[in-house]
Amino acid sequence: MTKAVNEQVQAFQQRRLASQYAAIFLDATYLPLKRDTVQKEAVHIAIGIRPDGTKEVLNYQVASTESTGIWTELLGTLIKQGVKDVLLFVADGLVGLDEGLNRHFPKAKRQRCLVHVGRNLMNKVRVKDRKAVISDFKQVHRAANREAAELKLNEFANNWHQTYPKLIKDLLKMPNLLTFMDFPPAIRQSLYSTNLIENFNKHLKRTTHHKEQFPTEDSLDRFLVSQFNVYNEKSLKRIH
Repeated sequence: MTKAVNEQVQAFQQRRLASQYAAIFLDATYLPLKRDTVQKEAVHIAIGIRPDGTKEVLNYQVASTESTGIWTELLGTLIKQGVKDVLLFVADGLVGLDEGLNRHFPKAKRQRCLVHVGRNLMNKVRVKDRKAVISDFKQVHRAANREAAELKLNEFANNWHQTYPKLIKDLLKMPNLLTFMDFPPAIRQSLYSTNLIENFNKHLKRTTHHKEQFPTEDSLDRFLVSQFNVYNEKSLKRIH
């Protein structure tokens, strides 16, 4: 049985992918793995949405921590599996990701997760201001178009720059906040944040609550690929 599952892992990692994806979501989650000691290691995951709406886990990499090299390796693996054209990558300031994207997908657009940006704002303002700050910031991604979103972002900056000048200065320098506005209104709500992949990662963690640790990387691989295959099969059934 173990041999059969190991073959499934290899087949998943080497399978041919579609050549084009409307969007690819990138994120890392940490799961306990025993090497010399038990540590939580980073599982780097890519989930893609095809032009027909099909969602699938594309591939993954396990490493002790997030790094430029790991994201670059994962993106290179996607190319080897046949991915040629990606319209948009959605992520949250992942370590070293820009370098990997510049190398492998220089033409792809990028969207920074606005939910994470909002959380960071909340963490850096006074408790009494948090409700008002996040309410104001949400108006940016709720805008009807890019012009309106830019207006809302400027209004947000004007409302809070006197109270939090450094915070607002850093926010306005942040790239790729409004890229999702370049896409059709029907899909924008799924593109301004990494919620899609974060929800999947939460599911992985819930599924591992009964396990104190994975005794080997092979056992972690077998668990991950079994979960990825279930997710991909369900997504395919929903489309067809």
